[in-house]
Amino acid sequence: MSFFKKLKEKITKQADTVTEKFKRGLEKTRNSFSEKVNDLIARYRKVDEEFFEELEEILISADVGVATVMELIDELKMEVKRRNIQDPQQMYSVISEKLVDIYRGGDEQPTALNIQPNGLTVILFVGVNGVGKTTTIGKLAYKLKNEGKTVMLAAGDTFRAGAIEQLEVWGERVGVEVIKQSAGSDPAAVMYDAIQAAKARNIDVLLCDTAGRLQNKVNLMKELEKVKRVIEREIPGAPHEVLLVLDATTGQNAMSQAKTFKEVTNVTGIVLTKLDGTAKGGIVLAIRNELNIPVKLVGLGEKMDDLEEFNPEQYVYGLFASFVEREESM
Repeated sequence: MSFFKKLKEKITKQADTVTEKFKRGLEKTRNSFSEKVNDLIARYRKVDEEFFEELEEILISADVGVATVMELIDELKMEVKRRNIQDPQQMYSVISEKLVDIYRGGDEQPTALNIQPNGLTVILFVGVNGVGKTTTIGKLAYKLKNEGKTVMLAAGDTFRAGAIEQLEVWGERVGVEVIKQSAGSDPAAVMYDAIQAAKARNIDVLLCDTAGRLQNKVNLMKELEKVKRVIEREIPGAPHEVLLVLDATTGQNAMSQAKTFKEVTNVTGIVLTKLDGTAKGGIVLAIRNELNIPVKLVGLGEKMDDLEEFNPEQYVYGLFASFVEREESM
């Protein structure tokens, strides 16, 4: 059985709507990446050094990241030699297998959110302004509420004008309470109030917004450290997730933001927004491989329910959907 048939079998056990969302959301990346791979494979009679050089360029142009591309190319060369592959058509499966391997990194569930089975789960969101942080919090609140969880929001971004009001709008849309103070208040005090309120109301998940300024890393670090200290004091072991929100359309700039935030806070996962708006979805692999931070959630559209748990198999299927369908019809 080919890798794609195994892949199809695995993802059909998951919701068809999720498969379609990944397929639709990765359309721009697929059209750019797959067309170039298809053209490459059609032009070559055998898998040789020139083939790998062109493949390297295609992967770099998809924002997979130079270090990750070099590692991937080396692994592909070893696999080609091991299997004695001559026909370029066989490279679809080999490339796909390696992409899934790189993402998983030996972890079968790298994308699962750390939701506590008992008691309050605290999820802290970090990221620069304009990446869709507040929208992501609202969408996750909607997703968790639909899964039967009780949710509360903490308006910890007291710095940006309109941030509290924006979170309140999402609170109203989703039907969850927002704990806030006035603009300019101490974010750590907001978190303290939110935790007390969440405990009193037996809330399952508290989603915490934070300021997105990066121009002064020292201040940002001090503020986040204080926020985390207050959370941990009130709930040992919390925050259970620190999710960095990145805009996929910014490409390598998202990578530099990830590096900066990893320096100032213990990021446990990435939320990649606007993945449907970029032709360079390879940034997912670069972040995972070079920073060893899993992408846990992805935004695949603008609707309330377009935030999905990232799934490596769904992702690869979304990249190669046209080839999978063509193979199935043969």
